[in-house]
Amino acid sequence: MVDQIHALSFGAAATAYDRYRPSYPEPAITWAVDRPAPAQVVDLGAGTGILTRVLLALGHHPVPVEPDPGMRAQLALATPGVTPLAGTAEQIPLPDGSVDAIVAGQAYHWFDHPVAHAEGARLLRPGGTYAAVFNERDESVPWVAALTALTVDMLGGRGIREGGASMAEHDEHYGPVERAEFRHQVTHTPETLVGMIGTRSHHITATPQRQREVDAAIRKLAATHPDLAGRETFELPYRTLVFRARRR
Repeated sequence: MVDQIHALSFGAAATAYDRYRPSYPEPAITWAVDRPAPAQVVDLGAGTGILTRVLLALGHHPVPVEPDPGMRAQLALATPGVTPLAGTAEQIPLPDGSVDAIVAGQAYHWFDHPVAHAEGARLLRPGGTYAAVFNERDESVPWVAALTALTVDMLGGRGIREGGASMAEHDEHYGPVERAEFRHQVTHTPETLVGMIGTRSHHITATPQRQREVDAAIRKLAATHPDLAGRETFELPYRTLVFRARRR
């Protein structure tokens, strides 16, 4: 069962989400779409348009679909010329066979997957791809592992954690699921790191007191961890995992 409280919590933090959440590396999105530009690509659970803007940079025609009005407003503000549609992964306001690819970023783990996959099959032209793309912090780096341990201990939740594994061999509409991994990194300061964690659903829905405690703990980590202490900026490494399947 999808946790609607957390799934629809992001609109209240839309501006911060757009500022602090990492983008996706272009090679990962190129692999996900697997179509020459310009292709008609639905960005499901588009949020504030982070993935939509990568699609634009690659020369595609993105169609962002997002249920939260606050996120849609931020997307429209930050992405001139693109109008997001109100809709969900399970009910997309587009006609049958009208798109070349469907890509979902972090929002994929909120979907009702069997229903969303069937809806995707309705929209996709034969051979089109349905892809899920996830940014995961690289916890093989000690300070990143310490950050995850801190947030899990104080806020709960484990993040995506290979969330695309739920993209199983869908049904008769799709071929085998393929997987690829890409690497990138984002430059942070202690305050932008606090801001990024502040866009997580478990932080947004926490009490103000707990939010302040978490923010203080992150600042302490940045000030005292051997890999970060004394540094004004540092790199947060990510693994970008991509899962895709083709419409038969």
